[in-house]
Amino acid sequence: MVSVVSDVNLGLLVIFLLSSLNVYGLVLAGWSSNSKYALIGALRAIAQMISYEIVFGVCILIVIFFSGSASLNDIVLSQINFYNFIPLFPIFIIFLICIFAETNRAPFDLPEAESEIVAGYNVEYSSITFAMFFLAEYSNMILMSVLLVIVFFGGWLPPALLVGSFDENSLGSALVFSLN
Repeated sequence: MVSVVSDVNLGLLVIFLLSSLNVYGLVLAGWSSNSKYALIGALRAIAQMISYEIVFGVCILIVIFFSGSASLNDIVLSQINFYNFIPLFPIFIIFLICIFAETNRAPFDLPEAESEIVAGYNVEYSSITFAMFFLAEYSNMILMSVLLVIVFFGGWLPPALLVGSFDENSLGSALVFSLN
């Protein structure tokens, strides 16, 4: 068994709830810049994020039902024989689209409005505050990428096709990619 610091039983739902808190940051950023254009840009970004978070949550619920647990450790260990993206391929594609929309990547980069004169919710920000917005955006991209790997590609498990089928007792030897 893999040792972890804390195996929270609802780990995937906690990550989903924490990642949905960025809506509050956007509305406060648009409102506190004291510009009606920034507030409209923030509302546009929030409308997009909320609409895709609903689908994102449904995809997470489907993975929880398929794995039988909301624990990240149990979801990874349920992918010992085959990864979740094989039987849940349509859900994987929808999840990937939701990640692009959630992190404002192309073609869903409309909320930032980089091609317009008024650039979305971060109109009045420069220097370190502007850098903080983009650090938060790129850390959200890293979080969503890690979540995609854990949920659909077996997390820390080695590729199942290279190692073959193994159980939890041989997990330690499989983690060092030994091909017995």
